[in-house]
Amino acid sequence: MSGDNGRFATGVPGLDAILGGGVFDGGIYIIQGAPGAGKTILGNQICFAQAAQGRNALYITLLAESHARMIGHMRRMTFFDEAAIPDRMSYVGAFKTLEDDGLRGLLDVVRREVRTRKASILVLDGLITVHEKARSELELKKFIHELQTQAAFSNCTMFLLTSAFDADAHPPEHTMVDGLIELQSALHGRRAERSLQVHKLRGTWFMGGKHSYRITENGHAIYPRIEALLETPSVWDSADGPMVSVGIAGVDKMLGGGVDTHSVTVVLGPSGSGKTTAGLQFLTGGPANEPAMLFGFHENPMALRIKADSLKLPLKSRGDKVTLMWRPQTEAVLDEVATELLSTIRQNRVRRLVIDGIEGFSKLTDEKERIGSFLSALCNELRALGVTTLATAETDHAGMTPGQPLKGVNQTGLSAVAENIIALHLAALRSENHRLMTILKSRDRRTDMRMRRFEILDGGIVLDADFQSAERILRDISSQGPAPTPSTDLKLTGE
Repeated sequence: MSGDNGRFATGVPGLDAILGGGVFDGGIYIIQGAPGAGKTILGNQICFAQAAQGRNALYITLLAESHARMIGHMRRMTFFDEAAIPDRMSYVGAFKTLEDDGLRGLLDVVRREVRTRKASILVLDGLITVHEKARSELELKKFIHELQTQAAFSNCTMFLLTSAFDADAHPPEHTMVDGLIELQSALHGRRAERSLQVHKLRGTWFMGGKHSYRITENGHAIYPRIEALLETPSVWDSADGPMVSVGIAGVDKMLGGGVDTHSVTVVLGPSGSGKTTAGLQFLTGGPANEPAMLFGFHENPMALRIKADSLKLPLKSRGDKVTLMWRPQTEAVLDEVATELLSTIRQNRVRRLVIDGIEGFSKLTDEKERIGSFLSALCNELRALGVTTLATAETDHAGMTPGQPLKGVNQTGLSAVAENIIALHLAALRSENHRLMTILKSRDRRTDMRMRRFEILDGGIVLDADFQSAERILRDISSQGPAPTPSTDLKLTGE
């Protein structure tokens, strides 16, 4: 139903956030897009959402597609409600009237049907047909003006569906209506991604730019850009609270007792250095009744449970207090994944979060310039929700350069979003591989930044008590010189 400010929610997930809360009673809005963009589905979804709230919706078609065929398609959608037809949801065909009597005849149909059915929502599907039938631009403007008068008089909100226009064209109705929403689809390599953009919305703030959407059996699911939706966090982080353990005793000691509540810690390291192990220790390092969650792009929940069991970490005993969420980097959409992550955190009241492979977010979009602001908005919201986060990130450098132990470790993109940065290294010393750890950054606290050698044993990562072994390994690496160059004189078997 309408709010005190005379506007109402469309009922389409994500769209109302982009519209600043919804649309206004008696307003008139254009939804445009190329064939297949989902205009008809969106129009029906809005109508059925309003019908479910007790409002009367009217869907007028100007296309050759029969109502039986349209309803047959809509029956596949979960929002479709057969019981709403025809009392709260009505379909009327006006193509023949438009053909015979022109725009004036169509206006008469709209007036009559809105009045008779007491409709508060009207979808007119096929505005492009009105364009083709109009004898002049002036006649088209008069038609839109009459629709506006009818919408205001009857307090009926109207949505006009039309095909996309030429990018350089400026149809006259665009200047007259209260809002303009465009549905688009673009190819990224072989992958197609749909996006929605609000070009105009009178009388209220709206979220500009493009926003991703999907069409599923539930209809349109629209995902506002996270950095726009969370330009400021939902609540301001108090930035205080007790320190919490990272689950690794030696690391807690190096950090002066642990990390701050609501903080973000990033663990950097090459493949095989122990990042996921550190994440599992952090996941199970809090109180047994503390809601915790691991979100990852790589290892599925079964593999993580097996790994935790082999390390003798108490993941299984935490039961439903620990949530394991896996999203492979296939056809996922960046803002969809972030929305799902934040929704699960809120629903489960998560207080301890592991993001295993934070660089995976950048692989979900071709817009690499977004990632900095995206991660900043996401991490600010995690702090606002009272979540203490540990994120892992993979580095390319798998060895250590003599005399330059930190060469190849790039923390530039993460320093702005993390209070703490921990680096894991693989150090090859002759035939042995050693694991080393150091604290690269710890905000506002006294920190032991000397390297420590560590092993992965039962219980996870165990650090040496001091830095002596790490110093010996680094000294020996510097003295052993470069590794011999492998022979390139290859012979085929059988020669």
